[in-house]
Amino acid sequence: MTKKIVIATKNLDKLRELEIAFKGLPVEILSLADIAEFPDAIENGETFEENAEIKARFFSEKTGLACIADDSGLEVEVLNGRPGIYSARFAGYHAHDVTNNYKLIEEMEKVGATESPADYYCALCFIDTDGTKICSAGKVTGTIKVDAKGQGGFGYDPYFYINDDKTMAELTTEEKDLISHRGVALRNFVPKLKEWLSCTLE
Repeated sequence: MTKKIVIATKNLDKLRELEIAFKGLPVEILSLADIAEFPDAIENGETFEENAEIKARFFSEKTGLACIADDSGLEVEVLNGRPGIYSARFAGYHAHDVTNNYKLIEEMEKVGATESPADYYCALCFIDTDGTKICSAGKVTGTIKVDAKGQGGFGYDPYFYINDDKTMAELTTEEKDLISHRGVALRNFVPKLKEWLSCTLE
């Protein structure tokens, strides 16, 4: 017996990371693209955790299935924590990686900075059809520099240096999963989900 869980994303890179993490669990993973067109959830929370829960509850209600949502982003010290919860739409609604990264570098240049300490942060939230909530979070600390390196990853990865000379975008998938904010959040999350599934699928 398996449990259907919809992942509140159409981002194939995020979906792949979650599918790898849930391998071996009695779940059938669906993305929003597999089901139907839905309006966007209104992410009006003030934290990553609040927005992850808002999305999970919204799409669980819309689909009638258990749902996992994440809210993740970049917090740059010299920008007073921006873009933060607005990371995916830093350059405006429906922005994409290129425009968001352009905006990031533009904002760094405005304050005269070529680099800054920064965190990648991820909050995960699972909402089951009975209202059960399971949450976790993860963070990785690094440095944002205005010089991009690497062709892999997505989001702000080419500008996020994990050490003096290597960015997230230069890591293999396996290397990234070991240290990324989403990887950390998932390692905290999977045992909780496994325990819940063992109770509900007996």
